[in-house]
Amino acid sequence: MKRRLLHILPLLALPSLMACGSNPAPAGPAPPSEASLSAISGETVVDHDDLARTIDSLFDEENVGETRALLVMRGGRIIAARYGEGYDSGTRFLGWSLSKCMTGITIGLLVSDGRLRRDESPPVPAWQRSGDARGEITLRQLLQMRSGLRHEEETDPARMLFLDRRDNMARFAEAQPLESEPGRTFEYSSGTSIILSDIAARALTQSSDPVRRRKAVSKYLRTRLLDPAGMTSFVTEFDAAGTMIGSDMIHANARDWARLGEFLRNGGSVKGVQIIPRRWIEFMLAPSPRNPGYGAQIWLNRPQSDEQIRLFPGKAPESLFGCIGQLGQYVIGSPAQKLTVVRLGHTLDSERPALRSRLGDLIALFPARQR
Repeated sequence: MKRRLLHILPLLALPSLMACGSNPAPAGPAPPSEASLSAISGETVVDHDDLARTIDSLFDEENVGETRALLVMRGGRIIAARYGEGYDSGTRFLGWSLSKCMTGITIGLLVSDGRLRRDESPPVPAWQRSGDARGEITLRQLLQMRSGLRHEEETDPARMLFLDRRDNMARFAEAQPLESEPGRTFEYSSGTSIILSDIAARALTQSSDPVRRRKAVSKYLRTRLLDPAGMTSFVTEFDAAGTMIGSDMIHANARDWARLGEFLRNGGSVKGVQIIPRRWIEFMLAPSPRNPGYGAQIWLNRPQSDEQIRLFPGKAPESLFGCIGQLGQYVIGSPAQKLTVVRLGHTLDSERPALRSRLGDLIALFPARQR
């Protein structure tokens, strides 16, 4: 009897063993698309399949919105570039609030030329009347979004760009009263960037003629920044008063937006030529006294209160910075990783956390320089 059981027991176990053997092995990650694999060129220091899958997530996942262009540079060289259907390397993309970074650089050039002073009241005639407390606002405070002026970011930009204040945006922004003491409170404000744009025009010409103002600013930008930096596709819009719309309305192709990121990442130099003093870029990338997540017309990778805007604190180097525009425009620079990432597209506010997560995944693939 015992001998018979010894023969039968293995046979009883056979169906279970067969069932175990028929289970499929756990599925690995999906293969990346040919579109993303072909977007990668040269040595990337990261696995090509991992990078391609991350690129796929930015183009194919519905909850990140529509990615129209993605460009990745490392060490000054493009290692990945992919475009959505209907877009290519020649397409100019509206930067929205990416424009604010350009405005900050423009003011820095004027300061370095001695035309403006960072810690003095800027040339805004409406603020210079005796007893007007707005005359205490400094250029530094405007750059760091802590002027104290009243502003409604939910409604004022639309009024300035498209509605009743579009002909003279600066007049509207500069007419706002103080709602707090200058320097005391951080408030992100597109109106502030318009004021800075008006200040730039006033520093370059005493004329109020719109044509002269527009020509003066355009020529200055072209000769002092855009041509030396090789940013040849940039196009700037002006309002009817000849004020550069430095809050939102600057256009460029993805490659030139990446050149802007590289310019900032390299401390204001291009191919070893210092176009703006390095200390100005260091100022732009230094935390504002009233918000460590913001510098001067640029966002920083530090914790701050606005969850819709913050970058990747805890997931990327603290030195990482970002120009960020409405609808999911990003120019990200990470000096410690020798990395610049540009993402351009159309993403709703509700989709922004998912988009930021996928961008964080991409950035996390690259090693940071060890100190």
